[in-house]
Amino acid sequence: MTETAGAGRDALELALERVGDRWALLLVEALLEGPSRFSELQRRLPGISSNVLAERLRRLEAAQVVSGRRYSERPPRLEYRLTPEGSALAAVVEALRRWGGGSEAGPSHRVCGTATELRWYCPTCARVVPPGELGQDDDVVFA
Repeated sequence: MTETAGAGRDALELALERVGDRWALLLVEALLEGPSRFSELQRRLPGISSNVLAERLRRLEAAQVVSGRRYSERPPRLEYRLTPEGSALAAVVEALRRWGGGSEAGPSHRVCGTATELRWYCPTCARVVPPGELGQDDDVVFA
């Protein structure tokens, strides 16, 4: 195993520790639409029990994927929103949705109507980066 492959595996393991449980990415998907209260999240995610939802939200807060803002003191109630790190998962959630649905076609571009594609893009070179040119640095962004 190369050093790069080992580092990638470690990064994947860290990512899965943060968002790899059954409900985490579904919560991220629900919060991509905007801030939500606990009861709204329960309605959007049928099948999740209130104790599991509370525990997942606490875990995602600890992982700095979600933040909770108190809107009521008595009883204490929170509104949840994605942090910038949580919002960065939008492309991952979309890619998993496509993969799970067996479709490579993405949402259509409002301007021309063409289905969009997920690609690695280098803003310095202003071009899509083919897989053989991908490194482990932060200069390559998903676009």
